[in-house]
Amino acid sequence: MRPIWIDSHCHLDAPEFDADRADVVQRARAAGVALQVLPAVAAEHFDGVVALAHAHGLTYALGIHPLWTDRAADGDLDRLADALRRHRNDPRLVAVGEIGLDHFVPGLDRVRQEHFYRAQLKLARDAGLPVILHVRRSADALLAGLNRIEVPGGIAHAFNGSDQQAARFVERGFRLGFGGTLSFEPARQIRHLAQTLPLAALVLETDAPDIPPQWLYRSAAERAAGLAQGRNEPAELPRIGGVLAALRGLKPEAVAVATAANTRAALPRLAALALLT
Repeated sequence: MRPIWIDSHCHLDAPEFDADRADVVQRARAAGVALQVLPAVAAEHFDGVVALAHAHGLTYALGIHPLWTDRAADGDLDRLADALRRHRNDPRLVAVGEIGLDHFVPGLDRVRQEHFYRAQLKLARDAGLPVILHVRRSADALLAGLNRIEVPGGIAHAFNGSDQQAARFVERGFRLGFGGTLSFEPARQIRHLAQTLPLAALVLETDAPDIPPQWLYRSAAERAAGLAQGRNEPAELPRIGGVLAALRGLKPEAVAVATAANTRAALPRLAALALLT
C-alpha cells in the first residue's frame, strides 16, 4: 500500500499559486501527499482558505499571523471568534493558526504581537482546538504564553530552537514541524533535532510557496542573474521526507507512516476525515 504523506503547513491561498492552484493540488496527490493543512494568516483570508479547503478536499486553520498584527485591526480578533463559531462543526477546521510571535523581523510591535498571540490562545482554548505556532527566535516567549493559557497542543511550525526548548514543547504535547530547511547541510541545529528528537515528535511540512528545499533554492547571485527562486509546493514533501529518513536511517515509507500519525495526533480532527482512513 502506498504511504500517505501529510503536508502539515501549506499556504495554498498564496498569490504564487493563482495561475495553477488546481494543478498544484493534483501534483501533490500524484506524489502521494493525500492531505494539506492550510493555515490562514489574516482575517481577510479566512473565507478564501475555507473555500479552498472544501473545493480541494483539504483542511484549514484560522488565525492571524504575527507578521500581520501591525496591519490588523483590533476587531479582527472578533472576526476570528465569529469565524470559529460559524465553522465549529466543520471537520475540516483543525486548528487555530497560524499564530505566534516573530522576534526576528525588525521593527515589529512586540507588545501588539503578544496581545494577538494571547487573545488567540484563549480563543483556541475556548474552542477546544490545537494551535499552529509561528516560532522565530520566540520559543521562550511562546512557551510563557502557553504556561498561562493552556491549549490542547498543536504544532510548532518550522521549529529551529534549542534542544531544551524542543523538549518543553514536546512535554506540552506539541509536535515540531520540519520542512525544506532539512535539506541544507549548514542547518546543523535543525538537522540535529530531526535526528535526535523522538520520531513521535516530528511532523513534515512545506510552508509552500516558502522555505524551498535545497534542490529548488536559488542564491542571491542566481536571482540577480534572472534565475528566479524556485517556488516550493506540496508535491516536494515526499522528497523532504526522504531527507528526514536518511538522517534517521529509516525507510521513507516508515517516515511517511510515522509523521502522518503524528500529524493526526497533533490535529485530532484529521482522524475523522474519511479520506485518511
